[in-house]
Amino acid sequence: MKRQSILVPVLVLLMSCATTSQSGEEPAPASHTITIKVVNAFAPQNIMSLTADRFKEVLERDGGGRFLVQILDVERTEEKANELCSSGAAHLQFTGGYPLQVFAPEYSFFNAPYVMKDFAHFTRVWNGPLGDAARRMVAEKGNMLWIGNVYRGFRQTTANKPIYSVEDVQGLRLRLPGVQTWVTVWKAMGADPVTVPLSGLYDSLKTGKAEASEGDIPQIHSYKLYEVQKYLIITNHLVQTGGVLINKPFCESLSEADRKAVWDAAVEAIEWATNKVMSEEGMLLVDLQKKGMQVIIPDAASFREKGKTAVEELFRTLWSVTTWEEVLSQ
Repeated sequence: MKRQSILVPVLVLLMSCATTSQSGEEPAPASHTITIKVVNAFAPQNIMSLTADRFKEVLERDGGGRFLVQILDVERTEEKANELCSSGAAHLQFTGGYPLQVFAPEYSFFNAPYVMKDFAHFTRVWNGPLGDAARRMVAEKGNMLWIGNVYRGFRQTTANKPIYSVEDVQGLRLRLPGVQTWVTVWKAMGADPVTVPLSGLYDSLKTGKAEASEGDIPQIHSYKLYEVQKYLIITNHLVQTGGVLINKPFCESLSEADRKAVWDAAVEAIEWATNKVMSEEGMLLVDLQKKGMQVIIPDAASFREKGKTAVEELFRTLWSVTTWEEVLSQ
């Protein structure tokens, strides 16, 4: 598979990071070890957690002994990771699309069902004017620079009953994260969304609070949903990515050489993780089958058609900075 470019234009981002201090002087390089505090939003074996581990390995290996990376032991939620990185309590976060929801909701279509065709399409739009505007808004309102995106795979559906078309999700108690746009689209398709944080995903399915879930293959595998769900339905309803962001004031406080070291380590980790998912996604699917999940190829078009009205309405209201047609044309 030809690897797609997954990074924002390097020159633009390095220029945005390489600003001077308020006094107008470039911060002098520090002679002591620099501690980098990192937070990730997912379980230890999730690809974003592995990306954070890879970042630590690369920076400490290639940083000339200048860096110590601490992965913070905190609540593993996107909300917490975003709060810590935006405030400066953490320097980098490895997360999902939550920063867009909070600081650039007008651009949260990047992380919404049935908008992006595939990762190549996502990358084209992200590297264009719409992605530029989204990153600027996150920098201005969230105090963070967006380094790049990890490909996490298409999101699929899991359930304890077979689902062959959108008619089979009518009234289905579907676990969703607290993302209102996702709730809106799934409601339009007839599901009965149950919003549960990712940390409660497994238990919500085990206890029956939710009957079904949706998520990318690495998430389904790393959270061991094969223990509590029988069917894996290939709905391909969302191209899931993970964001790597750095606190802007912290980035600006580093010397030019240290900024480059940190940025390059993050880029290497992002590329490593994306390649890992692309190469292993099929193997994880096979392993889920070996662990007992039955794979169903449904009438995916029926899902898209049922959710179309809700997506169009979101572009008229929340995502009015562009149109669905403009996004699809890129």
